[in-house]
Amino acid sequence: MIHVCSLAALPDTVKATGASHVLTVMANVNQVQRPESVLPANHLKVQMDDITEQMDGFLAPNDSHIEQVLDFVRGWDRHAPLVVHCYAGISRSTASAFAAACMLNPNRDERLIARQIRTASPIASPNRLIVALADKALGREGRMLRALDEMGPGSMMVEGRPFRVELD
Repeated sequence: MIHVCSLAALPDTVKATGASHVLTVMANVNQVQRPESVLPANHLKVQMDDITEQMDGFLAPNDSHIEQVLDFVRGWDRHAPLVVHCYAGISRSTASAFAAACMLNPNRDERLIARQIRTASPIASPNRLIVALADKALGREGRMLRALDEMGPGSMMVEGRPFRVELD
């Protein structure tokens, strides 16, 4: 099970779910304190801004970031949940959770995964660049981006509410 939340909801989400792994995807990863119940080796911090194209002064998601995320998820034993979070729990975390769910379910239709995310979170707005890079890395031939288009935009909110993504 993958749970998605904001930075503010991270401690409570980890505690409530019994998560063993945490994936942080945000700009200022140094402000994130690893929950005590999570081993250091089970917390990956990937520094990136929530942008969809190169901009001076910002760090756009790139292939290296996506490989780090996918490698970390591959190493997750799935005995306990994984929590994916960004600052607001709306864009980078939902895109990373979508990528993780697609990777862990190589034969599952991307549209079904995207619909599940939309149902679980009306405000989810997966970062399109992260999804595009993951689509390429996973050999999904644009299907993840098309699923994102079908998913449609999320409702506007400042911070997302925690939700989960079923893997099977």
